[in-house]
Amino acid sequence: MKMMEETKMKETTYTKKLAYMGAGCGVVLFAVFGLLPGSFLGGVMGLNIAGLIFGMPVGAGLLPRLIVAASMVVGVMISGLMFIMASTTLGWLAGTVVDALKAEKKELATVEHK
Repeated sequence: MKMMEETKMKETTYTKKLAYMGAGCGVVLFAVFGLLPGSFLGGVMGLNIAGLIFGMPVGAGLLPRLIVAASMVVGVMISGLMFIMASTTLGWLAGTVVDALKAEKKELATVEHK
């Protein structure tokens, strides 16, 4: 019983490995392509919200600045979430396909040897 548990613990699937690799690629892609646009889009959204609340042109008060800053942070977080989740999902799907092909090949090999 103990031996079976140890082999299960050591066995890693391509699904997990490729999902982690996809997440790492997503972080890199986000840092290169998503950080600045997320900040810009969030800032524009914050300016529009502050403009609706306080009127256009937005003044230099503390509350409008906080609204713009908070929306910039939200824009960056959403951008990061999209990049990382999309690349993790693609990696997971690729790993699932590889695992399925590997399992099918293993089944065919065991059937032929009987």
